[in-house]
Amino acid sequence: MEEQPADSPLRLDAPREEALARAFKLIEQAWRSFDRFRPEEPPLDERVRALLRSDLPEEPSPVFEVLDDVARILDESIAQPRPRYFAFIGSSGLEIGAIGDALASCYDINLAVHAGAATEIENQAVRWVAEFIGYPGTAGGAFNSGGTISNMTALSAARERALPGSRTDGMTGRRGAVYCSREVHYSITRAVELLGIGASNIRALPIDDDRKLRPDAVAEAIDRDRAEGVTPVAVVATGGTTLTGAVDPTDALADVCGERGVWLHLDGAYGLPAAATSSGAHLFAGIERADSCSVDAHKWLYLPKACGVVLVSRPDDLAAAFAHQEGYLPHQRHELHAVDITLEYSRPFRALKAWLAFRAHGAPAFREAIERNLHEARVLYEAVKAQPDFEVLGPPPQLSIVPFRHTPRGVTDLNDHNARLARALLADGRVYLASALIDDEVYLRPCFVNFRTTEEDVLALIDVARELGDRLAAGV
Repeated sequence: MEEQPADSPLRLDAPREEALARAFKLIEQAWRSFDRFRPEEPPLDERVRALLRSDLPEEPSPVFEVLDDVARILDESIAQPRPRYFAFIGSSGLEIGAIGDALASCYDINLAVHAGAATEIENQAVRWVAEFIGYPGTAGGAFNSGGTISNMTALSAARERALPGSRTDGMTGRRGAVYCSREVHYSITRAVELLGIGASNIRALPIDDDRKLRPDAVAEAIDRDRAEGVTPVAVVATGGTTLTGAVDPTDALADVCGERGVWLHLDGAYGLPAAATSSGAHLFAGIERADSCSVDAHKWLYLPKACGVVLVSRPDDLAAAFAHQEGYLPHQRHELHAVDITLEYSRPFRALKAWLAFRAHGAPAFREAIERNLHEARVLYEAVKAQPDFEVLGPPPQLSIVPFRHTPRGVTDLNDHNARLARALLADGRVYLASALIDDEVYLRPCFVNFRTTEEDVLALIDVARELGDRLAAGV
């Protein structure tokens, strides 16, 4: 490998081959550590604390020392790829995806404008994701940082279609509304705020006994708004709520939207990959009728962050919301640049890791891994339901979130007990999960979206929660 010029101001103190070999060794050690759970999360050691107290470096440090410090810092961070990380909706850091990130970062391609083969690979990866989840292969879209940007992108297109000229003239004198479940993700609220529609114009509507958005409530709200001069901008169906994993009825909502000419967006950032499985496909019936959808490949396609995808059934809708003409972005080709359909200008090659992953593993392997997570959720549900000192929320899980709580004899304030239990679990470190407030009750809320997680890991939740919960109940 040819070395940098001797007078380079950014020359390393060791040959690049050796620095690369050390980095790869650290990655290999990390991957091995992710294969099994570890019994605790280590605290920050003195070396890391000293580094945190250091000022801006004015002198270089040996590259091997710096890399070893990075490995120490990462090992003492909360790593979502570990098999007993059940908090929120995590990533798995799929190995081929990490390799893709390294290669993409090395070449530092910018997909703002046409980038040769990289642009074509992104377009192909968009089609592959659409095909995987059952969305029309003629759809357009792009990779981005995740569900927040995907949802904002889709709602930008919906706003421009419902209120033409709003991107240039603003919302002055016009009122729009967005319709969704009362358990919609907060990224929808953010999008509505930033698009000038206003959070007060979100119609957070009733859910049914399965925690799904009620189509009749949507229809009534749209008709009422139209009668009052409010323009319906979009209906948001959630394909797996963050709170409980509920999947709104896309097909029925598509009926409501189709009859009224309203945009239907499916926020599937978490749950939409389950549409590719035999046991989950029925939950997403009608997906092909949605005007747009979002999916986070860094959630249930197991890739490292950040890797979100927004899809639209009519690619021209994105251009209507974002395309522009600037002297520094000449359109020398017939097709649009990525900046004409996305929010970002500097766009890393995020699509490469998704393309690599599908090539290296094949779609069936992903379907199998997602099915296993769905099975693990059902295993936990049945196991918790059989315990006399635990309580599980509602009917069997629709996806892979299973809220439950500890209900030991003699404890009267279950909310306080389970809130303390959640904190104790985090401090203990054998499993990592968060609590959630559901219908004003505190639950433990594990979510299974990791290809490394086993049934042993899942059932350990009950044993560890009981051990710590009983200690708390006894005042120990």
